[in-house]
Amino acid sequence: MQLANNSVVWFRQDLRIHDHPALTQACDYALEHNANVTAIYFVTPKQWTQHDVAAIQIDFIERHVGLLNQSLAAIGIELTVVNLSCFGDILPWLQAYCAEHHIGQIFAANEPEFNERQRDQKLISAGLPLRLIEQDCVLAAGSVNNLSGQMYKVFTPFSKAWKKIAASQSIMPLGIATFRQPIPLPVLCQFKCDEFYPHRVSSEQWAAGEDCARKLLKQFIESDITDYQQYRDFPAIAGTSKLSPYLAIGVLSARQCVAAILFHYPDALVNEASPAKTWLNELIWREFYRHLLVAFPKLSRSQSFNELGQYIQWRNDNDEFQAWCQGLTGYPIVDAAMRQLNQTGWMHNRLRMVVASFLTKHLLIDWRWGEQYFRQQLIDGDLAANNGGWQWSAGTGCDAQPYFRVFNPMTQSSKFDPDASFIKQFVPEVAGWSLKHIHEPHLKAQQGNLMADLFSERAKLQADYPAPIVEHSFARKRAIEVLGALKRG
Repeated sequence: MQLANNSVVWFRQDLRIHDHPALTQACDYALEHNANVTAIYFVTPKQWTQHDVAAIQIDFIERHVGLLNQSLAAIGIELTVVNLSCFGDILPWLQAYCAEHHIGQIFAANEPEFNERQRDQKLISAGLPLRLIEQDCVLAAGSVNNLSGQMYKVFTPFSKAWKKIAASQSIMPLGIATFRQPIPLPVLCQFKCDEFYPHRVSSEQWAAGEDCARKLLKQFIESDITDYQQYRDFPAIAGTSKLSPYLAIGVLSARQCVAAILFHYPDALVNEASPAKTWLNELIWREFYRHLLVAFPKLSRSQSFNELGQYIQWRNDNDEFQAWCQGLTGYPIVDAAMRQLNQTGWMHNRLRMVVASFLTKHLLIDWRWGEQYFRQQLIDGDLAANNGGWQWSAGTGCDAQPYFRVFNPMTQSSKFDPDASFIKQFVPEVAGWSLKHIHEPHLKAQQGNLMADLFSERAKLQADYPAPIVEHSFARKRAIEVLGALKRG
């Protein structure tokens, strides 16, 4: 009777072979038992639609699974792509696979989301030999707590504690796991998603591959990180890392990013003046939101962190929501951002805050509507970051923007796109307007209304772009009144 000594590594949101503890442990286990390693990836399109995964992100994932197949074959491991429907189909498939292939251990990375954690516990309870490895964060969820042993609810003390712990450790990514000689390249099953994703969206504008992602990281750290704080808020400038799509599906690990910072700026964890401080803080925000998902599972289930959020009387006007989705609110900076999202599957981070504030505070539309729409469009879609960002903007979250702070889209526009070059790229209807009118569209609307009878051609041009959907001062006053529910006990 053949012993069950083989191992399998289950790839999830970790489509890489560098710095992959689960893969390394699977190889070590097999070598110790003079056995074999295989790899699996589950395609679950029904589950993905329930989680609002964007079609462009699925295309990006499929491209990287193909490249992962090549990388694994080069170290002697065969990858199998399995088309199922949802998480519930995984248990019987794995039971049969483990029996047929004499699997003694399944290695996989822990995931912070509620459904994923439920899935894993169900598999373990059913007797599958699933070993979960902490590799999602640099510091494992639950390891950064306050003096009472509880998860921090404010970012700044979390960040200070995180840096202190990280500085006491060696942040060294693992190299490529070693196993055996290369094998012929396996032929993978194609993703069978058409029933749930009939309209495929190409991600070709984003370069694919682990080597590519690592080069982009290296280039950013060596050339651009010192200017990140100065330029990151300007959407017309290439001032951000653009690494979020690779982090979202695990082509890069957070540990690789922090290690790259420390290689060039060894004191970044302890020096508040380090040129790397601002981008390092962005990585710590990522950790903060992922730790929160584990500590507060309700965040994965569309619940406000602040329980008083349930008392907000959202307007939820569907026509206004559609205008926001399509980039037709009459505020050029908001509309340019939404069109960037719709056309590219990505949005500049400053603009994510601007449009989220506009939807939740100017239009008083439930943050969950915006969270879902973002997730359905973003190539870097990630529940923790998306939920955290939306609840921050709405004032309902952990360490949230106060309900009474309402982003002024005119101020944001003139400050961060002063020459309107970004706006003109995505809202060409306003290219002929003066900068004053672009940044303060209510003035243009007033002008168009006053002159409509005398200058019909001017009125026609005005009609090519809508008047502002709501007046800012009125919207601000209304938002403070309605969102005041968050301060009531």
